[in-house]
Amino acid sequence: MTDSADGLRERRRAETTRTLIRAARRFTAEHGLAGFTVEELCAEADVSRRTFFNYFASKDDAVLGIPIERADAAAVARFVAGGSEGPGLSPNLLTDLAVLAEERWRALDIAPDTVQDLFRAVEKEPRLLARMLELGAEGERYDAQLIEQREGLDAGDLRAEVAAQIVGAVVRSAAGEFLAAGDSDTFIEIFERRIGAARDLFSTQTALTGRPE
Repeated sequence: MTDSADGLRERRRAETTRTLIRAARRFTAEHGLAGFTVEELCAEADVSRRTFFNYFASKDDAVLGIPIERADAAAVARFVAGGSEGPGLSPNLLTDLAVLAEERWRALDIAPDTVQDLFRAVEKEPRLLARMLELGAEGERYDAQLIEQREGLDAGDLRAEVAAQIVGAVVRSAAGEFLAAGDSDTFIEIFERRIGAARDLFSTQTALTGRPE
């Protein structure tokens, strides 16, 4: 398959994914998860039941935007390939982890107006909130494993866990500002301001203590 064909397939999959997510959120906000069937959701999105289950494991996952096939494989590969070849952690570890977070956010295609349906769906089905929190913790554990792989660290290395938690916290705070903001700043602009503040903070602490990052 050619690169152009691969790109077309990815774009179609991304569009179908977004269509199913939006429809699932709207239906859940209006009727609750038990108030509609997968078949009704598929009819709204003009896809087959088989197609739906090729994309999502359940209606819950469609509402939360959790596809079966990860959309960040290429970004993850670039992140892992950027590791240090010598002893010690890569000096650009946090920067590269921030870039990975940015690429994931871009792939989500989230805007304040579309997220309102997600909020309404969670209000209708409060159990989805617990699943969202669980997913956040799972994501940080996954990223910690990526850092271990990239940096050649032993499993359970605390530095990998803390690095994933730092960037995860910045992502969450940036998302909160983005969704609440009344201006036109994009998530990426907000995120980069906050990750820049984190870099400044760590640089200042390194200068004061004389310890390497």
